[in-house]
Amino acid sequence: MVDITKDDAYDAADPKDFPAMLEVERYGHRSTAFDKIISATHDHFWDPLDKKYIDFSAPFDQTKDSVLPYEEFFPIFRTRIGDAMTHEQKLKFASQSTRWQLSAILHGEQGALALSASLCHILKDPGAQEYAANQTREEARHVTAFASYIKARWGSPLPCGDTLQSLLTEMVLAPEVYKKIVGMQMLVEGLAMGAFATLYQKSKDPLLVKLCQLVMTDEAFHHKFGKIWADRTVPKLTQEEHVIVEDWAARCFQTLLFNLVNPEQMKVVYASIGIDWQDAMAAIQEAFTDEDRRKAMKQSANIFRVLIKTLLNAGIITERTKSFYGMYVDMNELAGEGERMVGDDIAEEGIRYLQSINFADTSKGQALLAAE
Repeated sequence: MVDITKDDAYDAADPKDFPAMLEVERYGHRSTAFDKIISATHDHFWDPLDKKYIDFSAPFDQTKDSVLPYEEFFPIFRTRIGDAMTHEQKLKFASQSTRWQLSAILHGEQGALALSASLCHILKDPGAQEYAANQTREEARHVTAFASYIKARWGSPLPCGDTLQSLLTEMVLAPEVYKKIVGMQMLVEGLAMGAFATLYQKSKDPLLVKLCQLVMTDEAFHHKFGKIWADRTVPKLTQEEHVIVEDWAARCFQTLLFNLVNPEQMKVVYASIGIDWQDAMAAIQEAFTDEDRRKAMKQSANIFRVLIKTLLNAGIITERTKSFYGMYVDMNELAGEGERMVGDDIAEEGIRYLQSINFADTSKGQALLAAE
């Protein structure tokens, strides 16, 4: 275990040392770094079980249309295998692939819930601990919301892919705070913001569009928690420590990049329409090049492009690893875009929508203001 804590706000106890959390001195050492994002919780409150926020009974006929534009989203349709599919097979595959992707998001949200809770167990700063508790609550409603959406459209989720399960398990159980924050708050949350922005912009299902925007109102703040860590920690790292963090991030990125839509991870989907996953992988490799992937990543909402931008803005990517990420995006172009993310506008619009609901009752609004 490598301890690279550089700021008191992220000081942590050993997960097995609960008495350290009872030390009298720690109660009086509260950082103000997280106060704004804690107090903003009221602004983006929503309840997935309350129909005034979102109604999961809204219909969508997947026998007539796909939730996602399948020719654009699923590379198999631009291969020899896709050319041989009937329209009905394409709709079925698109439906099951969408189910698989949203199931992966559901599992990711469960991982984020468990990881946030694990931060509550070890962060000694009361402000950081309170923020982690807030995030735990918000991740819990994401689990409820995505489970409800998947139940409405397919009945049940698909199992977590082996690679994602291993990565989430490593992050949740890691004793090192940097792995939890870089891994979840920056990598997985960065990936999520890109994914939700893409689904928001491209989905044909109004219910999924609304769900993604509601979730993004929370994720934007989770992302800020990771950014605060980076601002306070990365500039203080020694060269050796920076290499450790940088290499950890690159390894996680590569794992996600090559396995998120890998046919081997999606065996259950290919099997559902009688396609051998190995043949599917061969067909995709025949049809697509690295240049094709680079072109896809030029879209501002591409999930991996958002992830790389997150790491770049955090100062985690240096000349050491710039060429690695440069295989997939134009790093100079990315650096010139500034810090604003593609999902920020969507999240801000969603917060205004939530405020119009949450503060419509003047008496309730006054009560919330008093609580602040």
